[in-house]
Amino acid sequence: MTTVQSPPAPPTAMRPRVVAGTGLYAVLAANAAVVTYFFVDVGFGASNALLVLGRLAGLYGALLMAFQLLLVARLPWLDRRIGMDRLTSWHRWTGFGILWTLLAHAVFITFGYADSSGLDPVNQLVDLAETVEGVLRAVAALVIILVVGAVSGRFARRRLAYETWHFIHLYTYLAVVLAFTHQVAVGTTFTASSAATAYWYALWGVALGSVLVGRLVLPLWRNWRHQLRVSAVVPESDNVVSIHITGRDLDRLPARAGQFFLWRFLTKDRWWQANPFSLSAAPDGRGLRLTAKAAGDGSAALRHLEPGTRVFAEGPYGAFTALHRTRPESLLIAGGVGVTPIRALLEELAGHAVVIYRVASDRDAVLYDELRELAHAKGAELHLVTGPVAPDRLAPAELIRMVPDIAERDVFLCGPPPMMNAVLGSLRALDVPKPQIHFERFSLAG
Repeated sequence: MTTVQSPPAPPTAMRPRVVAGTGLYAVLAANAAVVTYFFVDVGFGASNALLVLGRLAGLYGALLMAFQLLLVARLPWLDRRIGMDRLTSWHRWTGFGILWTLLAHAVFITFGYADSSGLDPVNQLVDLAETVEGVLRAVAALVIILVVGAVSGRFARRRLAYETWHFIHLYTYLAVVLAFTHQVAVGTTFTASSAATAYWYALWGVALGSVLVGRLVLPLWRNWRHQLRVSAVVPESDNVVSIHITGRDLDRLPARAGQFFLWRFLTKDRWWQANPFSLSAAPDGRGLRLTAKAAGDGSAALRHLEPGTRVFAEGPYGAFTALHRTRPESLLIAGGVGVTPIRALLEELAGHAVVIYRVASDRDAVLYDELRELAHAKGAELHLVTGPVAPDRLAPAELIRMVPDIAERDVFLCGPPPMMNAVLGSLRALDVPKPQIHFERFSLAG
């Protein structure tokens, strides 16, 4: 696509993130109301309150599972408005909601039947698993969800390799299938009427269809259509390299400055490994460029890629784009290799811009010559801030000195997490309105 000069949204316009977020919450609330209606319409039909609570918890748990599939589907319309990092946060909290509702379902149902039969809860659960169709599958699904919930906690997540965590996480899809078949087998709420049955299958059809389209069909279609290949490998410094990529019909690829892709370079030893890298130049319809720092074996191997290597790219992802502008003027703050989406954004943004590039020393300022030429061409101000972490050179007093009208600008921020956290604190201290602050962390739902 040709580089788009993006003006800010009118002051009275609803922000895209608000529209998409409100829409998602409205969809969840509407479906919760429908589920409650069908549950009440069937009648409680239970011998005690525990069974009623257990069935209702199971229905809400199943609804949250369908909603979770929508969050992990990576649908472009949602992603470019909400952002993958925020969708991942919602995915995390929805996952814990599923865990607790399904656990409540199992406990209430087991104790409810135990109260009626006179059996102890353990023997009652064994009896249900042996005599009622679908219960054993439900137990297996709950065990999987408990394991996934345990490894998703912060304590375990910090100690597991990403590949291990992701492999365990994939079993959630098996849990979804097991839970769905259990619901079909014993879910009286959704077999009591043709309308309820049609609703249930439509709900899960949309949820599963979204995952199929977003995670499989769309990436396969785009890569078949665009036929991406490495055209050049350009070292930017001792540990940073730029990869130039060409392909077919790139003017039809809906990528914007600030977004990232999951890149797979189809070599014999790296085809299975996907890494998230931002575009370091605004898409122009002729080629794409990413710039990466060697932070592990995968990114270090990029330096040795050969021109002509096939590329499989999933995306574009991310809401760190000019779509969310609210002001005519901008401040772009980059730290280290976080300059890559900032450099691309500067190329696309219209209006006066100030760029602050924070690095430890001059030699760490990758793409600085490009950034300086681009800033000169667009009439932007560029500040290179160097030196050790302490004292904080992006403290409130320093920011207001460089950008006196900072509260009147959109602020785009990208860099290492400690730096981003410190700058966000400075922006709050300077009373920069939250809707004017734009940042995104590499984080993938599901």
